[in-house]
Amino acid sequence: MKLTTERIVDAGMAAFAEVGYQGVSMRQVADRLDAHAGSLYYHVKNKDALLRLMADRVARQGYDAGTAALAQLPAGAAWPTRVEAQAAALRHSILHHPGGAILLAESPKSLSGGALSLMERLLRTLVDGGVPAPHAIIAADTLLSHTTGFALQEQTEPPIPPVDAAAYADLHARFPLTTSGAAAYPQEEKFLRGVRLICLGIRALINGEDLLPLG
Repeated sequence: MKLTTERIVDAGMAAFAEVGYQGVSMRQVADRLDAHAGSLYYHVKNKDALLRLMADRVARQGYDAGTAALAQLPAGAAWPTRVEAQAAALRHSILHHPGGAILLAESPKSLSGGALSLMERLLRTLVDGGVPAPHAIIAADTLLSHTTGFALQEQTEPPIPPVDAAAYADLHARFPLTTSGAAAYPQEEKFLRGVRLICLGIRALINGEDLLPLG
C-alpha cells in the first residue's frame, strides 16, 4: 500500500498508544508500515513533526466533535450551555485516543491549526456571551486546561488498590473532607461540575465583578 502522511500518522498514533510520548520512534512507526525508516522522511520531516501532526489530529477531531455537539443544541442556547457542549465533546474525543491528552496539551506550542480552532471557537462563544475581551483568553484557557487536565488524569490514573475497612476508617478519621468527597460523583458529573464552576466565575466577569488585582 502506498505510503502517505495519513498512514504515517495512523501508525504513529498506534505506536504512541503502546509506548507513550517519549518512547515512540520513527523506526517503530516504519516497522508498523513494513517500510524503511528513511522512506518516512519524504512525508514527515522528523519525529517532532510527526508528533505535531498527531496532536493536530486529536485537536481537529475534538473540534469536529464539538461541532456535532453544538448542532444538537436548540437555537439560541445560552453561552454556558454552548461552553459545556464543547468541553464535554472535547473530553470524550480525547479519551478515544490513548495518550490524547498529552498530545493535545502540546499542540498549542506548535501553533496547531486544530488547537487554534478549538480556542478560537471557545473565545467566540465567550465574547458573544458578553465576557469582556481582556478576560476571555484567560477564561478560554482555563476551560481548555480543565478539560485537558481532567482527561490526562483519567488516562494516566493507575488502578486504585483495594482498601480494607480498618484502613479506610483510619484515612477517614485523618482526612474526613477528602475521603468523603473522593467518591461523591462519577467522573462524568465531576467533570461537568468543574466546567459549571468555571462558568460561574466567568459569569461574574460579565456582571462587572473584576478579577482581584495581582500582587
